Amino acid sequence: MNRFFPESNERAEKESSDFLRHLFGQRERLGLRERRSVVKRNIHAGRKQNGGLGFSVLSDDDLGRIHASTLEVLWKTGVYVQAEEALEIFDGGGAIIDPKTKVVKIPPHVVEDAIRSAPEVIVLAGRDPKDDVVLEMNRITFNPFGTAIKMIDPETRALRASTKADLADCSRLIDYLDNIETARRSLSAYDVPQEVAAVHDAEAMLSNTTKHILHTPHNGYLAKQIIKMLEAISGGKDKLRERPILTFNNCTVTPLKMPQECCEVAIEAARAGMVVQILSQALTGGTSPITLAGTLVLHNSEVLSGLVLSQLTNRGTPFMYCSSTCSMDMRYGAAVVGNPETALLNAAIAQIARYYLLPSRVAGG
Repeated sequence: MNRFFPESNERAEKESSDFLRHLFGQRERLGLRERRSVVKRNIHAGRKQNGGLGFSVLSDDDLGRIHASTLEVLWKTGVYVQAEEALEIFDGGGAIIDPKTKVVKIPPHVVEDAIRSAPEVIVLAGRDPKDDVVLEMNRITFNPFGTAIKMIDPETRALRASTKADLADCSRLIDYLDNIETARRSLSAYDVPQEVAAVHDAEAMLSNTTKHILHTPHNGYLAKQIIKMLEAISGGKDKLRERPILTFNNCTVTPLKMPQECCEVAIEAARAGMVVQILSQALTGGTSPITLAGTLVLHNSEVLSGLVLSQLTNRGTPFMYCSSTCSMDMRYGAAVVGNPETALLNAAIAQIARYYLLPSRVAGG
């Protein structure tokens, strides 16, 4: 019997349960346990329903021009690729390599073939299938932002470096929150050797949430160690490939640079059958053009270069189009994440990802 309505009959009990579930979305915390679907699909965003408000930063012509300009940048200017193994993969896939400068020029047909080969729909698998999340056209989901280097102690209120225990606590909190569908390292462990902190962080999260995890391994060696952990948890390489329970965050360096670590992590993830995530962090007026269009072309060039690398490594690898691109405060030289310009950039980047039929993730504040 529902503890909120002790006098209700069976029919009223069901109606009350439905109402509370709708109002609070807290089934388990209210004791209203019922079977959930195996794969979670969030509500649609952007679908026209009974009229409503629409918002498009870019027109169809704008999207076409950004794509054409991106193809020109990748073919005429190219991307600096630091890792030798990545250079060999690009060379084998039809790109033009300058061995002295390490600049890779990617022909348009190679870029467009990579776009076509990446799947439109991705399932972010949880340790428990009830925590699976589908990324597909116009569905939205939320995960925490990261990564804080300090925190306010919940007991003393003093500002201090975060620890592995703090990350474990934070992961349990994320696991508890219904509307945060995937987990991420919101802070890091600074009480462990920093050379292997990413492995400690992975262990803390994997031990305290069954949701899909987004994590940054920092380099190829640590990515391999974390993949070994994931294989042990999943029951082997094939099981992990079937249901990858973790996705590596991976960042380029603006302008137009794929550093050693970015290449290594993308290659290891693709080989393991995991989702490859490439995130550009262009800073308008700082590391990228001051104009919205110029920044979008630069951002798109960096992300698509990572897409090409992932598909040349393992064709059909799931790929997530990501952004932490934002504007720069000209007075202080700081990155501004919560301002209107960044919101416009995020909306435009989501449109570009939809143009390519790729799942996307953008940062906001």
